[in-house]
Amino acid sequence: MALLPSLLVFLLSLAVGLYFFPSVLRSVGPVLGSYLRRSSQTRRELLLARVAREQQDHDTKHKNEKNREDDEWEQVETSMVGSAVNGGKADKDWSGIVGFFHPFCNAGGGGERVLWAAIRATQKRWPEAVCVVYTGDHDVDKAAILKRVKDRFNIHLHAPTVHFLYLTTRHYVLASTWPRFTLLGQSIGSVILAYDAFTLLVPDIFIDTMGYAFSLAFSSVLFPTVPTGAYVHYPTISTDMLDSLNVGGKGVNAGAGQGYRGLVKRQYWNLFAALYSKTGSLISVVMTNSTWTQTHIKSLWGPFRNRRNKTTDHDIDVVFPPVAVEELETEVEVSDESENQRGPYLLYIAQFRPEKNHTLILNAFAKFASSNPDMPSYPGQRPKLVLIGSVRDSDDATRVYKLRLLAHELHVKDDVEFVCDATWPQMLEWMRKASVGVNSMWNEHFGIGVVEYQAAGLLSVVNDSGGPKLDIVVPIDGQPTGFHASTAEEYAEGFRKALSLSRGETLAMRKRARKSAERFTDRGFAEKWLSNMDRLVRLQVARNNK
Repeated sequence: MALLPSLLVFLLSLAVGLYFFPSVLRSVGPVLGSYLRRSSQTRRELLLARVAREQQDHDTKHKNEKNREDDEWEQVETSMVGSAVNGGKADKDWSGIVGFFHPFCNAGGGGERVLWAAIRATQKRWPEAVCVVYTGDHDVDKAAILKRVKDRFNIHLHAPTVHFLYLTTRHYVLASTWPRFTLLGQSIGSVILAYDAFTLLVPDIFIDTMGYAFSLAFSSVLFPTVPTGAYVHYPTISTDMLDSLNVGGKGVNAGAGQGYRGLVKRQYWNLFAALYSKTGSLISVVMTNSTWTQTHIKSLWGPFRNRRNKTTDHDIDVVFPPVAVEELETEVEVSDESENQRGPYLLYIAQFRPEKNHTLILNAFAKFASSNPDMPSYPGQRPKLVLIGSVRDSDDATRVYKLRLLAHELHVKDDVEFVCDATWPQMLEWMRKASVGVNSMWNEHFGIGVVEYQAAGLLSVVNDSGGPKLDIVVPIDGQPTGFHASTAEEYAEGFRKALSLSRGETLAMRKRARKSAERFTDRGFAEKWLSNMDRLVRLQVARNNK
């Protein structure tokens, strides 16, 4: 802790230098990078030896076995368009180390599904490569993490070539560590965390799958030969955030731009947006998870990237997150017969975090339940709200406790069920029984849970913003696949509309919703991910052959 003040000064200097003196950083950064590379060389050699040993043990144990996913994966590989210089596919024998920067890898949310699906795709395409995840989850080992991946997402990873390096500085990216100037503080924290990662191991390709753009810029400064990739779920700052400061704005900072303090906050955010925009120009390959995110990242990073790299807007690619659409279509029946198994249950699958706005849904459900709704398809049944989400830490646990208190105060506690850290089979069971899927996050970047609702045939009632509005709950064949809402009253009305449809209308909308979900499959994600990953591999080979 004694070194923290001087370290913060260094990082602030780095941020200023990144914006105003990039040529100086390009000269000084590689010196520190060379030191980090040398100091972590022994760990690299030990890691590769461990990979070889585990691979040998695995081959001995599983000789003559064929992975059940192989046939499906061969179809993905066949569909890939050649992207190497000569028109062929990138060398499958590439055997470098890919570092995935995901400090909360065991959280169990949609962002983690992207991480594991990306690793699975990378392992299949480049079986000799090693995937290393930098994480701060010290309370779980490799076996426990891979088991959770299998149980939660039904994703089977090849254990010998995926490994975990444990960071000791994760608290620096927590909002609670930076009660003031949180955006800048967390960005500085991500650089501290990245430095922690590089002291453990310098990878051949460095990919951030959580949104820590400053960590990628830091890597680019230190290691010019290491390509960087960003999978952006949500911009750290956006024009919508800046607009939210105005009177009548939305989100957790609605109307916070008033008065002297508001003026300071507005200027601070504008300055941070300028620095964030500059940072994006240093990243080799950029992927976004939705049209909404792409639009914001283009507006922020696009001009700087175009000037620096002489590229076009197509440089920032939309790669929709992988959703278990195929499995849900198999596991959850949508037919006239399956309607008999469903009740007037509203299902909200989301981590218990503030931005998910569970409070809004509880208030909306209370309004709906107290209105004595007419539900002709569910005679004699009471509506029920089911909240399913992972609990990462004590803060999340406290939020769940407060939500339970709110349900009690709203007189709906008997009709609200909390399911914390549910397994995939539990979630499947609820998706078979429920009728409506709910999402209330304002400007949800994409909405994997909403796609899961659609694939399971649920009628969605979602926020009138972000990915659920633009990409997911959109008309199919000119007919609606769900409902949009913003206020508690509008959500309550959405619940009423969804549950008051006739049996025939309900089934027809369920089928349209399932058809809509077919745009967001695991296979579609794998194809797009590998196209971008191929660019990173070719960059790594080219830079290191100079």
